[in-house]
Amino acid sequence: MFVQLNKEELAAENSKKAWYLTNNIVWTIIFVFPIFSVLDFVYLNKFWVQFFIARIIIIMLIYMLYNLFQRNNYNYRILLHFAFLCISIIGAMLCTLIDIQQLNIFFLSYAAIVLFFNVQVFWEPINSVIQALISLILLGVFFRIFSDNTLDIFVTNGGQFFVIISVISCLIPNARYKVLEREVKTQLLIEKSNSQLKDQYRDIIQKNSIIDEQYDRLRKMDEQKNSFINIAGHDLKNLIGSIIMSNNMVKEEDYRLSSDQREFVDYISQSAEKMQYMLTKLMDVKEIESPEIKYSLEIFDINAEVHRVLRGLVETAQMKNIQLVDNILKLPLNVRLDKVFAGQVFQNLLSNAIKFSQTNNNIKVVTTLQHQKFVFEIIDKGIPIGQEELDLMFNKLRTLNDASNSFESRLGLGLSIAKLMAQDMGGELSYRSDDEGNYFRVEFNVIS
Repeated sequence: MFVQLNKEELAAENSKKAWYLTNNIVWTIIFVFPIFSVLDFVYLNKFWVQFFIARIIIIMLIYMLYNLFQRNNYNYRILLHFAFLCISIIGAMLCTLIDIQQLNIFFLSYAAIVLFFNVQVFWEPINSVIQALISLILLGVFFRIFSDNTLDIFVTNGGQFFVIISVISCLIPNARYKVLEREVKTQLLIEKSNSQLKDQYRDIIQKNSIIDEQYDRLRKMDEQKNSFINIAGHDLKNLIGSIIMSNNMVKEEDYRLSSDQREFVDYISQSAEKMQYMLTKLMDVKEIESPEIKYSLEIFDINAEVHRVLRGLVETAQMKNIQLVDNILKLPLNVRLDKVFAGQVFQNLLSNAIKFSQTNNNIKVVTTLQHQKFVFEIIDKGIPIGQEELDLMFNKLRTLNDASNSFESRLGLGLSIAKLMAQDMGGELSYRSDDEGNYFRVEFNVIS
């Protein structure tokens, strides 16, 4: 976080600080300046009343000007110059009228006022130098008018102290001005930093509130998803149970079936049992909510499983007049995988390839052994689906929350589930769609 100050902001803050110190000076003058009449009464009894009245008039003028300058936001320096000039006139006049024996007292009191003024004031040092020169000029003018003493006597009886204190006190505003200006700048930076931190804190609170709302929404959606899976799973279990029961009833009439019909009945039986196995896995609530499904690993010939999947989708392909070209290796290749879920990976990929392919097309199914890995490939040289759309299809369960109704039939979960299963069982699934068509590839490690 980087805070910047412009000249206007800094000037405004300097003005506030200057007016605060000006208030201290003005009110100190108003309350203390008349008290110096005590010295007039003791040492200059014949003129003390006149000087007392003069002091009262001066503080009244200063007070009125103070109110005027504050209301109209005038330059505080003018007010301070006026106040200092009035005090200097009184102080210089008293120093020239008093007897030589008491001259030290009045010079020191005058010097104390000058010192107090320069210690408290917040302005450029040149202003104090101007006031010091004015005080010396006034002393010189009133000395020539009122004093009968020589200049040497006038100087040696307190005048030298006044000059020294005045000169030294003029150095104070120079250092003080720089210190106070730096202090004002630091204070302003702190205030602006705090303001920015408060704004950022409010933004964080708002964002946290949005995140909490989104989290609650996602939690509710997750609960709805689990509820939907439970309901749909139980309904599917009933349907699969009905299929198995009906298929068993057909098996009881085995003598009436042809060899092809017996083969289809066996295929239905195998498919139904695998569907029941998968549903049992998915319906386990602990496994649904865990990061991955627990697979039941076994050793089997994966080429035989691919061939079984291919035979099961031949009629589906023929409905679109699509020919499935069988390039499956005839030699057995053993793998250690979950047989049901591995078959489901091939089933999902091939059924989706048929679904997205145009009619009157050929789809080649190839299995090979490469570097001790079983490789399953689907090669469709027809119209490409498009790489971006394939990325959407393979994006894990995206359509549950994001896809609109018009896209749900196209962006099903089959491909994303296939990718998830392949990766969870230690395999690799890749795909591409370009001018040469559509290509899907799965790799699994083989065992000796």
